Amino acid sequence: MEAIENQLINAKKARHSIASLSDEGKTLLLNRLAAVIQGKSAEIITENLKDLEKMPDADPKKDRLLLNADRILGLANSLKDVAALPDPTNQLISSKKMDNGLLIQKKTVPLGVVGVIYESRPNVTIDVASLCIRSGNVCLLRGGQDAYHTNLFLVSLIQQVLLESGLDQNIVQQLPADRKYILEILQAEKYIDVIIPRGSNELISFVRKNALVPVIETGAGVCHTYVAALAKLSTAAEIVQNAKVSRPSVCNALDTVLVDHTIAADFLKLLAPLLVEYQVEIFADDVAFSILKQEGYPNLIQASAADFGREFLDYKCSVKIVENINEALAHISEFSSKHSEAIITEDAQEAEQFLEEVDAAVVYWNASTRFTDGQMFGLGAEIGISTQKLHARGPFALEKLVTEKWIVKGDGQIRN
Repeated sequence: MEAIENQLINAKKARHSIASLSDEGKTLLLNRLAAVIQGKSAEIITENLKDLEKMPDADPKKDRLLLNADRILGLANSLKDVAALPDPTNQLISSKKMDNGLLIQKKTVPLGVVGVIYESRPNVTIDVASLCIRSGNVCLLRGGQDAYHTNLFLVSLIQQVLLESGLDQNIVQQLPADRKYILEILQAEKYIDVIIPRGSNELISFVRKNALVPVIETGAGVCHTYVAALAKLSTAAEIVQNAKVSRPSVCNALDTVLVDHTIAADFLKLLAPLLVEYQVEIFADDVAFSILKQEGYPNLIQASAADFGREFLDYKCSVKIVENINEALAHISEFSSKHSEAIITEDAQEAEQFLEEVDAAVVYWNASTRFTDGQMFGLGAEIGISTQKLHARGPFALEKLVTEKWIVKGDGQIRN
């Protein structure tokens, strides 16, 4: 514990520094950081290459690790977006005067010290830091070894801007990536107010089972798209292609296509060439396998039970033919991770049934699940997609990085 205890002590002390920063001060700080990130693009890419060189090209996580000029510009723009959002702290939620003269108010306050554990996505470093700063929180970042050099450099830039702004650099810290410290982090309830894991099911399960610090989960995504009998097939094929191939290594990418049996042959004939283009490996049930085999689909495998409810994070997906919406709903209920689920149909009544009955953080009608993202939802950035139901659900962003405080004002009242 001694190796990280000083960092934890410093984080707790830094709460006073960030608490003293005004709304305007937070905005200026984030805009200044955006300029620094954009100006240091070449140096960030150099550090990122040190991490990329350690990862095999075939590893699907490599795309998540990559920072290029466009993605760094996106990070800078995300910082500006967060800076432009309203400060979620110190908002008066309620105020009432009691018969005994007490004034009882409730307002929003920062969570305090937020610890985030994540894997090979260095953009999370900037997203989390910006959201925590904007909401008046201290953040402790524990990224994975895969992104060690990138994260170290990004945190050094953030701390440089904090110091130049007259603030405590310990408002944002990088904790050691060495796994031997993870239990100490999860059980540091004296110093950390909340832990947020972002990554694989394995990581999230480990955090949930071992943490003494309260946990807000951001879950893995097992995402389905149901192509119904009254779907516009060309639209459905484009949506499925986008949901699967636009960025397959992220949690909102499609994993399983459910297809109504009445349009299965026609739809799969349209879809096949769109997925062949990206060499998508399809794990198909018996009916879909027969159709796709007749079409000469090259990367075709007979699905096993384990291929449903599986988060692929790669150019792979499963396909199942269903009798109707009720079978589709039953399948999603059994295998969904409650992240993002979609229906493609022109039948409004059927769509409303799907939107009402599917238990997921985000449900879609005639749109790609790839939109499940804080920036896409106008939230500036996100810490992750929460699939739990307490405190936050869906894109976990700025407005959820606060809690409540009751304030009671009196003039000498005592309780009888």
